[in-house]
Amino acid sequence: MAPEATATSTDAPPPALSISTENCQIARALEVLGEKGCVVVLREVFNGVRRFADMQRHSGLPRQVLSNRLATLVEHDVLRRVPYREDGARERHEYRLTEKGFDLYPVLAALSDWGTRYYTDADGVPVELVHRDCGAPATAALVCADGHRIDSRRDVVPRPGPGARPFTPS
Repeated sequence: MAPEATATSTDAPPPALSISTENCQIARALEVLGEKGCVVVLREVFNGVRRFADMQRHSGLPRQVLSNRLATLVEHDVLRRVPYREDGARERHEYRLTEKGFDLYPVLAALSDWGTRYYTDADGVPVELVHRDCGAPATAALVCADGHRIDSRRDVVPRPGPGARPFTPS
């Protein structure tokens, strides 16, 4: 592993300091997903747990928290409610991913990879992501728009995008 570079007083400030964060796509995504329990709800649905009672029992989330997170994810078109009725019971709903929800799969895969690397018990991970066709483990990967797989995270750098606005201190 390469030694960390040391900062000096002559280092230029990062370009990000000149860009406003008022329309930051990460902050906006976290307005939907950043509430405690949202990612846990997504984990459950991605793992096939779709019914409220099953989700509550399996996730351990309090009933009201789960209800609120499901409502948020439905409101933002990440999940959709699908009615079902068991014999002799009232109509209930299960929660299914929308296309917008499925687009979060790489995010969950990246969180899984990170958790695997830093927080796995000695006996291994409880859930593996595998390629349905061949059964090989699947991981999140960075790929540029030209199709190049990026193996070093240091080979990706931020730059101002078309929606960048100048930062003006308040």
